[in-house]
Amino acid sequence: MKYQSLYLLAALLVGSVHSVYSADNLPDPQVLIDEMSTASRSLNYDGVFVYTLGNQIDTMRIIHKSGNGESYERLISLTGHAREVIRDKDQVRCYFPENKAVVVEKSRLGKLISTYLPQPIKSISDFYIFEIAGEDRIAGLDAWIINIRPIDKYRYGYQLWIDKESRLLLKSELKNQLGVTLEQIMFAQLNILDDIDDSLLEPSTAAEGFTWYKNTPNEPLDTNESDKQWKVTWMPAGFSMSEQSKEPMLTSRMPVEHLVYSDGLAMVSIYVEKLNQQPDIIAGASNFGGVNTYAVFAGGYQITAVGEVPKSTVKLMADSVKSYH
Repeated sequence: MKYQSLYLLAALLVGSVHSVYSADNLPDPQVLIDEMSTASRSLNYDGVFVYTLGNQIDTMRIIHKSGNGESYERLISLTGHAREVIRDKDQVRCYFPENKAVVVEKSRLGKLISTYLPQPIKSISDFYIFEIAGEDRIAGLDAWIINIRPIDKYRYGYQLWIDKESRLLLKSELKNQLGVTLEQIMFAQLNILDDIDDSLLEPSTAAEGFTWYKNTPNEPLDTNESDKQWKVTWMPAGFSMSEQSKEPMLTSRMPVEHLVYSDGLAMVSIYVEKLNQQPDIIAGASNFGGVNTYAVFAGGYQITAVGEVPKSTVKLMADSVKSYH
């Protein structure tokens, strides 16, 4: 009888993790996501999270500071090779001590981790369905669970755990059409602070003797093909071009056309590179976790599509790329 009582008590405790609630007192999921987007930019926090992509698992620490409308972040790898990523406003510096290298590039999404969500979220409501899926507890904090389900087969779904008090994102999962988790970020510890000392945002390495790689060269790029323009002629409903640029490759002076297409949540990058030698990427599809890549060769160019969308989406978009003058 004693053990039966203990078993019953344990069953009750486990069953209470997802507490009972009524539809009348549920928050609006789109309002919660808007509040999460604001909190992720405006709050100061220091946390440790586990990042799972495919079979790869990494533990990282993130320090985020907000001030004067700007955001500053430092991301530190706690497992595997030592590496750090520092964002100062719209510039990102990636430190790789094992290679004695620093890569400097523009920050496109304005944050280093978690799902990129537009504000207001209503801008993507025609392409995704939002719903409250329940309640949970992550990193010792009570959270709402929100499902974001796509309306078609050309994008993935998401599940978010949002802190009830601070509205910070505590956990996120990227899911395929079958509901299988492809990528996960989950905080194990998260502290919200009044202020972050600037010294915590400095890299731990002095980077002496390191090679610095920048996304823009000091000399003009070879733009002999600059009169040729590129565009994607097929994309899922709701997608549009959000960015277009010419970028140098680290090993070449030839510029690479970079087109970014997004529906406000999912994003696909298209790279068009003129081939002067054997291409580095083999034609066809590949994937790593939730990231799918598809490369095709046409008329002396390599066209590569990369994005956290299904394989069919990157293939259809890459195959539809056309040039014009």
